[in-house]
Amino acid sequence: MQAFKKSRVARPLALATALLLCQPAFAVDDENADPNEVSAVAMGGDLLIGRPLLFTATVLGTAIWLVALPFTAAGGNVKDSGQKLVVWPAKNTFVRCLGCPTAGYKKD
Repeated sequence: MQAFKKSRVARPLALATALLLCQPAFAVDDENADPNEVSAVAMGGDLLIGRPLLFTATVLGTAIWLVALPFTAAGGNVKDSGQKLVVWPAKNTFVRCLGCPTAGYKKD
């Protein structure tokens, strides 16, 4: 029974130790790689998480902008509120390249 408990603890401990020792090998970077290149993980995360959240922000921002329109018209800042609540989320949802951190098309 003791040997079973010991092996149950020893195996994960050995695996964690091996992964910690191999970490510098994982950190080796390719000299020819473009530092601005977007990874597949970033693209997948952007597609599955970022874009739906930004689309939701665009829809909610449009609704808030419409509700606040009489007040922003009275204050004279309709354009500013539209930029912040509608245009910025829409631009980041539909114009930004997949996985890129900033809005705009990626130049090849």
